Amino acid sequence: MLKALTSSRFHSVASTLNTSLRNGTESKSQLLRVLSAIRGSNRSNPSLNGRALFCSDSSSDGSDSAVEVKRVEAEGQEADSKSSSAIVPTVFRPEDYLSVIALPLPHRPLFPGFYMPIYVKDPKLLAALIESRKRQAPYAGAFLVKDEPGSDPTIASGMDSEKNIYELKGKELLNRLHEVGTLAQITSIQGDQVVLIGHRRLRITGIDKPYNKDDDVIKATSFEVISTLRDVLKTSSLWRDHVQTYTQHIGDFNYARLSDFGAAISGANKLQCQQVLEELDVYKRLELTLELVKKEMEISKIQESIAKAIEEKISGEQRRYLLNEQLKAIKKELGLEADDKTALSAKFRERLEPKKEKIPPHVLQVIEEELTKLQFLEASSSEFNVTRNYLDWLTALPWGNYSNENFDVLQAQKILDEDHYGLDDVKERILEFIAVGKLRGSSQGKIICLSGPPGVGKTSIGRSIARALNREFYRFSVGGLSDVAEIKGHRRTYIGAMPGKMVQCLKTVGTANPLVLIDEIDKLGRGHAGDPASAMLELLDPEQNANFLDHYLDVTIDLSKVLFVCTANVVENVPNPLLDRMEIISIAGYITDEKMHIARDYLEKTTREACGIKPEQVDVTDAAFLALIENYCREAGVRNLQKQIEKIYRKIALQLVRLGASRNKTKVGEKTHPGAEIVEGSSDEAVGKAETAQEDQSTAQTRSPAGEAPDSKDPIETKKNQDNEDSETVEKVLVDAPNLSDFVGKPVFHAERLYDQTPVGVVMGLAWTAMGGSTLYIETTQIEQGEGKGALNLTGQLGDVMKESAQIAHTVARAILAEKEPDNTFFANSKLHLHVPAGATPKDGPSAGCTMITSLLSLSMNKAVKKDLAMTGEVTLTGKILPIGGVKEKTIAARRSDVKTLIFPSANRRDYDELAKNVKEGLEVHFVDDYSQIFKLAFE
Repeated sequence: MLKALTSSRFHSVASTLNTSLRNGTESKSQLLRVLSAIRGSNRSNPSLNGRALFCSDSSSDGSDSAVEVKRVEAEGQEADSKSSSAIVPTVFRPEDYLSVIALPLPHRPLFPGFYMPIYVKDPKLLAALIESRKRQAPYAGAFLVKDEPGSDPTIASGMDSEKNIYELKGKELLNRLHEVGTLAQITSIQGDQVVLIGHRRLRITGIDKPYNKDDDVIKATSFEVISTLRDVLKTSSLWRDHVQTYTQHIGDFNYARLSDFGAAISGANKLQCQQVLEELDVYKRLELTLELVKKEMEISKIQESIAKAIEEKISGEQRRYLLNEQLKAIKKELGLEADDKTALSAKFRERLEPKKEKIPPHVLQVIEEELTKLQFLEASSSEFNVTRNYLDWLTALPWGNYSNENFDVLQAQKILDEDHYGLDDVKERILEFIAVGKLRGSSQGKIICLSGPPGVGKTSIGRSIARALNREFYRFSVGGLSDVAEIKGHRRTYIGAMPGKMVQCLKTVGTANPLVLIDEIDKLGRGHAGDPASAMLELLDPEQNANFLDHYLDVTIDLSKVLFVCTANVVENVPNPLLDRMEIISIAGYITDEKMHIARDYLEKTTREACGIKPEQVDVTDAAFLALIENYCREAGVRNLQKQIEKIYRKIALQLVRLGASRNKTKVGEKTHPGAEIVEGSSDEAVGKAETAQEDQSTAQTRSPAGEAPDSKDPIETKKNQDNEDSETVEKVLVDAPNLSDFVGKPVFHAERLYDQTPVGVVMGLAWTAMGGSTLYIETTQIEQGEGKGALNLTGQLGDVMKESAQIAHTVARAILAEKEPDNTFFANSKLHLHVPAGATPKDGPSAGCTMITSLLSLSMNKAVKKDLAMTGEVTLTGKILPIGGVKEKTIAARRSDVKTLIFPSANRRDYDELAKNVKEGLEVHFVDDYSQIFKLAFE
C-alpha cells in the first residue's frame, strides 16, 4: 500500500453526509458521478502489481501530515476541516476508484509543484494513462527507480537503462521503485510524451492482513458493535441518514466496513480515528471501533441528562421571567414603577437592609424620599443622574458601623515599639488614649498634631497608631489646598459635584471610626474659593463634628468617633483657632544614638531586603554608621539617612554582581580556582582586588611548598574538593569608616564646632531651624577706635527681630561694662562689627540676645569665654532672661557639637526636665533669670 503525505486534515463523515443532504439532489448526483467516473478508471488499470492508491484532494500546500492509503483495502478517506470528503470503498473490487498508475522515473524524482515531461515507451501503460485522463482521473504516482545493485550512480547509463525499466513488470518493478514518490497530475499527452505536475508525496507501505470471516470472536464482536450502534442511532436522525447514504453508495456491510462506519460516525478525536484507520488487523479494528461507539453511547446518555436538566432550569427561569415581565407591565400601567429603575432601587434597598437599624432617622427619611422621587423621574433627565449619585453616596456610607478597637495597652506598646525607636512622649500619649477608652468602655475622637522637622516619622507614626488601635487608616494631604469644597463638598446642583474628603474617607474605609491623618496642615492655602483653614474648624472641633454637615450630602454625619492625627513642620504657621483645637506633640528629631539604632534595626534591614542582599554578604560597621550620621546626615530626621543607606547597598549589589561575574569568567576561561576574601573599597577596586587574589591563588596552586609540582595522585578528587569550596564560598563586602566615601562620596558636613577654644569676641549660641537644632556662632570684632566713634555694624542676613536683639545687646553690654569696669571706654570709642555665620543663611528669632551680649563683653574685656560653653535666651534692656523654644532641638545640637555646658532660661527648666535621659546625658545645664548669672558662668 501507499501513504500520501499531505497538509489537509481529517473530515468527519457526518459533516460529509450533512453537506450532501443539505445540498439536495444536485450534490448527491455530483457525488455519484465522481464515484462512477473513478470506478470506471479502475477497470482500465494496467497489469502492474504495484498500484499507488491516493486521496482525491489535490491541494499542494507543501506540508507533510500523513494520510494512509492501503493497497488491497483501498481506504482513501481524506479529511479537511473546511470541506467534506467522500466515503470510499474499503475492499478491493473492480469498481474501486481512487487508484492511480505507478510511473517509473529513471533519472530524477518529481517534486511537488514542478512540471516534468516523461516518455512512456510501454503502449499498454500509455493507453491506460490516456484512458484515465478521459475518465476524469488524470493522476498517476511518479516513483524514482532504484539503481541496479553494483552500478555506479554517477555514471549515466543512457537509453538502455530506460528500456530495461519498462521491461520490468509486477512485483519485480515494485521492488525497484523507491518507497516515497509524488502524486502527479497528467496535464497533457502528446504521442508518447506525458507532461506531469507534482502535487504531494506518496509512500508505499504494505497490504492488509487476512482474516477468517467465520471466526466466532469476530462475529460476536461485530454483533456487539451493531447492537451499540443501534442504540446510538436511536438518539439522532442524522446518524440514521448516514446509514442510508453509506449503503446507497457503498453497498452491504461487512466486518471491515462495519468497523470503519462505527469509527467514522463516532465523536472520537482525530488520533483515535487515525488509530482505527491505520489498523490492518480487522479483528483489532473491530475492537477499537467497539470501544469508540461504547464511549459515544455514554456521551449520549450524559448529553441527554444535561439537556434534560438545562431544559428544566430554562423552563423555570422562563416562567419567572414571564411573570416578572407581566408584573412590570401591570405596574407600568398603574404608574407605580418604571422599568429602568427596578434594579437600581433594589440595589439601594439591598445596601440599606443590613444597617437599616443603625442609620439615623433623619438620614433614613431623606433616603426614602429620594427613592420615591427616583421612581417618577425620567431616566434620560439630568435630575435622574443627580438623584442616583446622591443615593449611591448615602447608601454606601458606613452608618453606625464601627471597627472593634484594641484596648490592650501592652499589645499596643509592642506594636508601637516594633515600628519606631524612641519617641516615648508620642507613644505615652497614645497609650493614655487607649487606657481612657478601656476605662470608659468606648473611644472618643481626639485631634493630635504631630509637629517636627521633615523625616522624623510623623506620617509613619500615624499609620502605626492606627495599627495599634486596630482602626482603619486613611490619609489625605491638605498642603496647598485652597478650595473649601475639598473639605465641605460641593452643592449637588453643580456639574461633577462630589462630597468632601471626609465623606470619601468613610466610604473608602467602611467604618465610622477610622484614624484620619491630615498631612501638612501648616501648609493650608487660601484662594478665591474660600479659606480651608476656617472650614477645618467644624471638621476638627470635638464639640461640632458630632454633627458635621457636608454640602453634598446635606445631612449631618457623626465624626465624633474619628481619631484625627495632623502633621505640621512649623506649628506657628497653623492658624490659632485651628491650633487651639489640637493637642500638640512635638517630635524634635533624633540624636546620634537614636539614629544609630534606627539605622541598624530598621533602615538597614529594610534596605537590604529590598536590594536582595543576604545578611552574610555585607558587614556595615558601627563606625561606618556613625561617620555616615555625623558627616552626611546631621538633619533632625532620618529620611536622608535612609537615602544614604540605600546608596550604600546599591553600590554593594553592583560590587557583588561584578565580583561574581569575574569569578565565573575566571572559572570558565582560565580553569583556575578563585579565592574568597573580604572585599573593601569601591566596586571597581573590588573587582580588581578579586582578580588579583584569583591570580595569586591560581599561581600558588601550581606549585607545592617545596617548589615542586603538586601531588597528582587523585586530580579528580582535588578538583571536586575545590568545587565544594567554591560552592560554600560567600563573597562579603565590608563597609567601614575609612572606605565609606567610596560608597556615598565626600562628606557633606564638617564639624559644626569651628573652634576648640572660642577666641575673644566669639561665643557659641544655639538655634532652632525647620530641619532641627544647630549651633550658631556670634562673632564681634573692632573695626576702628577713636574718641566718640562708638558704633555697631551687623551682617549675616539677620532678620528684623535679630537686628533689634543686637541693638538691645549693645545697650545692655555697655551698661554691664560700665558697672564691672567703670574706667573702660571701649564701647564709646570703638566701631564694632557683629557677624553671624554663615552669611548665606537667613536668620531670625528672639533667642540670641544673651549670646550677643556675651560676645560684645568678651571683646570689650579682651577675655575669652569658658571652653565648651553654649547658651540661648532673649534679654530685656534690664538684663532679664526670657524663655525660648526648641529646647530639645537645641540640646541635641549641643550634644552633636560636644558641648559640655549649657545655659537656658529658668522658664525652660520644665521643658528640659521632660527630655529623655539619653538626650540629657553628659550635659551640665544652668538655668538663669538674669544676665549677671551668665556673666559669672562665662567669665568668672
